[in-house]
Amino acid sequence: MHTPKYKRALLKISGKALMGESGYGIDPLVLGKIAQQIGIATKKGTQIAIVVGGGNIWRGAEAEAEGMDRVTADYAGMLATIINALAIQDALERIEVACRTQTAIPIQSIAEPYIRRRAIRHLEKSRVVIFAAGTGNPYMTTDTAAALRAIEIEAEILLMAKHNVDGIYDSDPIKEHTAKKFSHISHRDALTKHLEIMDATAFSLCLDNELPIVVFDINELNGIERAAAGESIGTLVSSR
Repeated sequence: MHTPKYKRALLKISGKALMGESGYGIDPLVLGKIAQQIGIATKKGTQIAIVVGGGNIWRGAEAEAEGMDRVTADYAGMLATIINALAIQDALERIEVACRTQTAIPIQSIAEPYIRRRAIRHLEKSRVVIFAAGTGNPYMTTDTAAALRAIEIEAEILLMAKHNVDGIYDSDPIKEHTAKKFSHISHRDALTKHLEIMDATAFSLCLDNELPIVVFDINELNGIERAAAGESIGTLVSSR
């Protein structure tokens, strides 16, 4: 077996990626395929941590627009990420992949609290670690949580698994047929070109800590497995 390019990776899975074509909730077939790819990546030697979004269940921005208090809406969104994390945990355990879920909001009955040193220890024992509830703070997206956790656990790469987005373009490829896809771009160039990779706080964390990012389509054949192995897929953002 070849040594993987990345020893440790943080995989950010959008909530939308879990719902497939149903438009809401969790598609069991999609969930199973994602779990299979994560399992293969870990067997090949990459330690995998996961941050999952909650947009398939709850959209805090929409709730706020309808008059809900922003902080309350954000906490509801954190609970949605916990539901998704437990679903991923179950899917992994069904295929005998050891994993642990840690939450930024303590819910002792169903998951461990987030403890950095414990998370790293799980990874060293080849367990997948799923980080739920974002950072535990309102006004912070799960993109920010992904960047923060990746830096905290000393991940070598942040894998941004998008739904029907196969990389970074110089303009919207849906609106502009001449849009150019980048195979590689530096953090600085991405910043100056105002490319919307993730929210500003998350991207600033990656930039300041020189954390490389791979943006790819989770629906691409074996996308997670290939990205974790270091294959050329989607768009790589790095300082080198």
